[in-house]
Amino acid sequence: MSMQPYGIQSMLKEGYRHLSGLDEAVIKNIEACKELSTITRTSLGPNGMNKMVINHLDKLFVTNDAATIVNELEIQHPAAKLLVLAAKAQQEEIGDGANLTISFAGELLQNAEELIRMGLHPSEIISGYTKAVNKAVEILEQLVESGSETMDVRNKDEVISRMRAAVASKQFGQEEIICSLVADACIQVCPKNPTNFNVDNVRVAKLLGGGLHNSCIVRGMVLKSDAVGSIKRMEKAKVAVFAGGVDTTATETKGTVLIHSAEQLENYAKTEEAKVEELIKAVAESGAKVIVSGGSIGEMALHFCERYKIMVLKISSKFELRRFCRTAGAVAHLKLSRPSPDDLGYVDSISVEEIGGVTVTIARNEEGGNSISTVVLRGSTDSILDDLERAVDDGVNTYKAMCRDSRIVPGAAATEIELAQRLKEYANAEIGLDKYAISKYAESFEFVPKTLADNAGLNAMEIIAALYTGHGSGNTKLGIDLEEGACKDVSETKVWDLFATKLFALRYASDAACTVLRVDQIIMAKPAGGPRRDAAQAAGAGAEED
Repeated sequence: MSMQPYGIQSMLKEGYRHLSGLDEAVIKNIEACKELSTITRTSLGPNGMNKMVINHLDKLFVTNDAATIVNELEIQHPAAKLLVLAAKAQQEEIGDGANLTISFAGELLQNAEELIRMGLHPSEIISGYTKAVNKAVEILEQLVESGSETMDVRNKDEVISRMRAAVASKQFGQEEIICSLVADACIQVCPKNPTNFNVDNVRVAKLLGGGLHNSCIVRGMVLKSDAVGSIKRMEKAKVAVFAGGVDTTATETKGTVLIHSAEQLENYAKTEEAKVEELIKAVAESGAKVIVSGGSIGEMALHFCERYKIMVLKISSKFELRRFCRTAGAVAHLKLSRPSPDDLGYVDSISVEEIGGVTVTIARNEEGGNSISTVVLRGSTDSILDDLERAVDDGVNTYKAMCRDSRIVPGAAATEIELAQRLKEYANAEIGLDKYAISKYAESFEFVPKTLADNAGLNAMEIIAALYTGHGSGNTKLGIDLEEGACKDVSETKVWDLFATKLFALRYASDAACTVLRVDQIIMAKPAGGPRRDAAQAAGAGAEED
């Protein structure tokens, strides 16, 4: 006789898992988050190590960009997923600081675990952390460099000074070249009202070969395809864009043509030819010298385009086609017809060139009416190019963030130490159990200088002590100079971080940590049926061997 399940088991389906209580749920969650933050932590800062991640599609990533790392690791644990979501939010909002978010949340949780072991209740820790966040934001606003509230987003030097830290953390030693490229590209496409800056307007074209110093900027678009037909170059040309392709279209309705004799067959072919010629001629008469097609290009249509000296391009991706329309200021037509003068775009030059063995079509538009610029990156291997692209993306996102809020705070761990010091003073003034949580929150900031020093191979203890001494005597801008391995004033080393990056990272990390601490039970249902993916892959591999 089988035993009747009782208690919570009688309520849920079999196969579920139920974890509750401090040891099982809270501590386990904290451990999972600590594991995640140990992975990303060593990649923090300019001397951060690279991670080699191979995702489920066997694609290799070599990068120290935390957002990419956590995206490609398929993280199963529900608590660690919360940190991943916080990092994604940070990446989308600011474009930099994902690593800070994850590592800081991990550090907060690790300190919370110590408090729990001392006997504090999670809700007391949460209330302490919440007080600490609000205080930290207040202090952060006092640390903003005076005069940085206003900036000219078209002044290259000001842009580079704010962008350097974000780019250097991805590509240390090459930040000068990359920042200069990115700043030029962003300033070119910056609209009248900078807050409307669109990240999508700075494109990246990755071409193998050469080195970073061969990289350049093109005002306009770089398409990785050849022109169709024999005309490869056009100057100061009007452009007609057809989204549906340049071809004789079959009639909309199905029709049957009954042909009785050979003459009729010939005439039928001729009318088709005449129709195509008429269409192409109409386009040529409208003044268009370049036709851009989103679909296929018929042989016959191509023949007449050559006859009327029209250059033909094919862009199959509809997103690229839209960007091309933005570059040239053209309106895309659905099917081949005579374009009205307003719908025609204009490019200064459009030419097919060969860069490093790759045939590319470059559409340039030097006049002001251009809303797209392309950074052409060169590098020796694909993974280097991918990493350079991430650095450029971070730079562009930082530019977008500084267009909205240009305030800056000292970088190189100066801000973190100052926050830690002031929060400790605040904690000592508090009464009640909150003070323990607040002082642990303050201690959590120490992981930034500690990690920066560790990753650079310096003695972390000495550096943190020196920083505290300097900040204690009132020098709030004392940070780490990683090249000399000593503490230096940030105004000399020119390491500034955006206020927004720090603010959002603090907020997201603290929210994620508090969310994890609020969980006291985990109830997992039995996973849905169907073969598991790894089992299916193993079966597939077995079948291939047979």
